[in-house]
Amino acid sequence: MKKIQPIIAAITLSILGSYITLAQQPAQQPPPQPMSFFITSAGSGKGANLGGLAGADRICQTLAAAAGGGGKTWHAYMSTNAANGQPAVNARDRIGNGPWYNAKGEKIANGLADLHGDTAELARLGNNLNKLSALTEKGNIVNGRGDTPNTHDMLTGSQTDGRGYTDGADHTCNNWTSDGAGTAQLGHSDRGGAGNTSWNSAHPSRGCSQDNLVSTGGAGLFYCFAIN
Repeated sequence: MKKIQPIIAAITLSILGSYITLAQQPAQQPPPQPMSFFITSAGSGKGANLGGLAGADRICQTLAAAAGGGGKTWHAYMSTNAANGQPAVNARDRIGNGPWYNAKGEKIANGLADLHGDTAELARLGNNLNKLSALTEKGNIVNGRGDTPNTHDMLTGSQTDGRGYTDGADHTCNNWTSDGAGTAQLGHSDRGGAGNTSWNSAHPSRGCSQDNLVSTGGAGLFYCFAIN
C-alpha cells in the first residue's frame, strides 16, 4: 500500500502538470477572413462619371485583383434610376448576402438586414462601418472629417435603406455617366459630419465633376462588396 501511494501521487502531479501546460498555451485564433468589402483607393478621375454601373464594377474588380482579391466577383454599392427602358437598380440588391469583411479581416456586417438597420433593433445596434473599419483595398484608413483633405463622401445614389430614389430627381449623376450636370447622393464613410452620419445617404453632392465632389468633401470614392 505504501508503494502504491507514491505512484498515485506521481500520476496526479503529471496530470496536473499537463493541465497547467495546456492552460498556459495561448488560445488558437481562427484564420482571418478574406476581404469582401473595401472603399476604392481611387475613383475614375472623372468625378461621378464611372462609365455606369458596369464601369464602377470594373473599378472594384481591378482594385480587388491588384490587392489579391480577384478570385471574387465585386460590385459597386450604387443605385440607379429607371432610364432608357432600363429598370431602376437598388444598391442593396447587387452586393450579395454577406457576411462582409474588410482588408484586415474585421467583420463589417453579417448581412443586408444589419448593414442597413432593417429593424428597429438592428438600427439601434448598427453595423460596424466607421472610420477605423471602412478601409481601402490596401487596408488604409480613408480621410474623414477633420483630416486634410477630407475624402469621406462616398458615391451611392441611395437612400438609407439601400434603395434608389423614386422622386424623379437625379441622385446618381445620370446613372454614373455624368461629370457635369446633376448631383449624386453621398454617404459618410467615417459616420461623421454636422449631423450627417449615415454611411450611405448623408447628403447630395454639389455637382458631378471631380472639382464639385472634392469641394463637397470627397474624391469620387465608393464602396465595393464581394457578392460571392
